[in-house]
Amino acid sequence: MTRTELLIIDPQNDFCDRRGSLYVGDPNTPNTGAEKDGAILADFIKRNIYVIFDIHCTQDSHRTMDVAHPIFWKNKFGQNPPPFTLISDDDVKKSIWGPFNSNIKCPPYGTLLDRMVHYTETLKKNGKYVLCIWPPHCRIGTWGHNIYLPVMEAFDEWEAKRFGIVDYVTKGSNLFTEHYSALEADVPDPEDPTTLLNINLIQTLERADVLLVSGQAKSHCVAYTLRGLVKNFGKDSVKKIILLIDTMSSVPGFEKLGDDFIDEMVSIGVQIREAATFNL
Repeated sequence: MTRTELLIIDPQNDFCDRRGSLYVGDPNTPNTGAEKDGAILADFIKRNIYVIFDIHCTQDSHRTMDVAHPIFWKNKFGQNPPPFTLISDDDVKKSIWGPFNSNIKCPPYGTLLDRMVHYTETLKKNGKYVLCIWPPHCRIGTWGHNIYLPVMEAFDEWEAKRFGIVDYVTKGSNLFTEHYSALEADVPDPEDPTTLLNINLIQTLERADVLLVSGQAKSHCVAYTLRGLVKNFGKDSVKKIILLIDTMSSVPGFEKLGDDFIDEMVSIGVQIREAATFNL
C-alpha cells in the first residue's frame, strides 16, 4: 500500500480567513487567495480520506512580543515601525530602528541591542529574508491562531473515518527569531530546542512514499519549509514531493518570491499538481 502523507503549512485563520490580521490575498475580493485555497484543500482531503495515510499540520505560534511584530521595535522618536517595514542590519547599527529596550542584558550577546545586531547580521550572512515587520498574527490562544474552519472540518472527518490523529507541529514561539520554516528557526537559538532542526519531522516525512504539500504562504513559510526538506532529504526523496499549487498563495506584494520558489522546486524535480482536479 502506498504511504501517502499530507504536509500543510500554517492553515490558520489569520492567514486564510479574510478577517485575519495577515490574510494572504485581497480581503475585499471573496473566494480568492487563501480563502479559496482552504476550500480547495478541504475538498481534496474529503475526497481522498481513505488514501491519505497521515496528515501533518504546522501552526505559526507567536506571542504579542515578537521580533517580527511592531511592538518589539522603535525609532529615536519612540515610534513603532508600521507593518511591512524591512529592518536590515545597517538599520539596527545606525539606530534607525532599535529594540524596545536596547540596554536589557541578554547573555551571551551582551545587551538586547547586541543580540539584534547579531540577529540581523546572521540573516544577511545566511541569505535569509531581511527582517520584515508583520501585523501581529497567529498569537497563541487567539482566534487567529486556530485552524481555518473548512480545513478543520476536513481534519475532523479524516480523523473520525480513519481513526487517525493529525500531527500538529508548532513553530514561532521564541520571540527573538523568525521561524518561517517548519523545520528550524531562521536563526536557531542553541538554548531553545524548539528553534533547532526538527530531525524527527524530517525523518517522518521522508518515510512517505508520496508527500503532498499545501499551506500558506507560498512566498514565505511554504517556501522555507520546502527548501529545508529538499536540503535534508536524500536526492531520490525529492522526487516524491508534490506541491498542490492551487492550495497556496503568496503574501500580497511578495508574489515574485512565490513564483521564484515554484520555479526553483520544479528545476530540482518536485512535482506540481492542482488539488481541484487531482485524485490519488
